[in-house]
Order: sequence, then C-alpha cells, then structure tokens
Amino acid sequence: MSETDLTDEAQEPERLVINYPGPIPGFKYPIQMVFCGNCSLPLEYCEFQPNYVECKRWLEKVLPQEFEKLGTGADGEAEGDEAEKKHQKRGGKGAVKPRKAKMPEKVKVGVGQRKGKKSVTIVAGLASYDVDLSEARKVFAQRFSCGCSVTEEDEVTIQGDFVEDVIAFIKERWKEIPEEELEDIGEIKVRK
Repeated sequence: MSETDLTDEAQEPERLVINYPGPIPGFKYPIQMVFCGNCSLPLEYCEFQPNYVECKRWLEKVLPQEFEKLGTGADGEAEGDEAEKKHQKRGGKGAVKPRKAKMPEKVKVGVGQRKGKKSVTIVAGLASYDVDLSEARKVFAQRFSCGCSVTEEDEVTIQGDFVEDVIAFIKERWKEIPEEELEDIGEIKVRK
C-alpha cells in the first residue's frame, strides 16, 4: 500500500452538527419532574400502564392538587376512565383462560409415525372427563416406561405403540369413562 492509500483511510468521517437553541424562554430550570409512587414513571405516562387505576388512587391520596389537574371530560367522567376503557388488557403466562363447559366427547387413541420406524401413541379427549392431563402423563410414563408429554390442550403423546394397552389401562384407571366412549382411531398423521 502506498502513502496516499493510508491518508485516504485516516480521514475522519463528516460529523453531524446539531444546533442547540439554548434554554426555552418561559421555562424554569432545572425542570422539576414528579414521578408516580406506584409505577415510578412521570405522571403523564401513568395512563398508559396496565395498573392505571392504582396510579390514580396513589395520586389522589398523595398529591391531590395534581389529581385535580387530570380534570373531567366533556361527558362528566374523568379522562383517565376513557383511557382505561380503550386500553387493551394483556394476557400472559399467568392469565388463566376459562374453559368452556362442553359435553364429554369420545376418548380417541391412535398411533402416529415419527422419524423412521419410531411411533407414538396419541390419546385425545381425556380432559372432557375432568382427567388431569399432567397426572395422566405421569401415570402413562410410569406404566409404559417411556417418555410422555402433554402436547395440546387435550392431547397426551406417549412414545411407542401402546394403543391396546392404553385403552385397557384407561378402562382400569379411570372408571368414570364409559367403555363405549373409548375409540381406537388407528393411524394418525403426526405434526412435526
């Protein structure tokens, strides 16, 4: 490399220059911020929090003069209440979805093919008879000495082909499930 190549690389890139106009007239510096004791954000941002009602209670109790500044809307209700109605409630892992009351359906047992010659037994419909699927998973895993998992809302997957054994075991273990409600559906296409 020549000296001219080195000097070209050593040049500094252009800098962005921002003109700061200075202090804004009419403002008192330093600016005093008031933070919420509930969510620890500035008071203007409390309305965007999921616990806005608790923030309002804190504000009313601790800073009543700031609470009065919230004002009321044209229709007489507080502006914050309108924001609360619009605010979408978010679920999460802790949110429990209510189960629909449904009629007991048939317990379907079938076998599915996995990689190569490996197969799995799938049991669906136990939850409609109020069988705890995590307990059923443990019992199946112990009984058949294999891996077992709850794969969907109402489905237990057992590693291996145990269709006849599973049907006999369900009759023996959960007597509240009528024998005519147990169905061997044969081959099932397994999702990967």
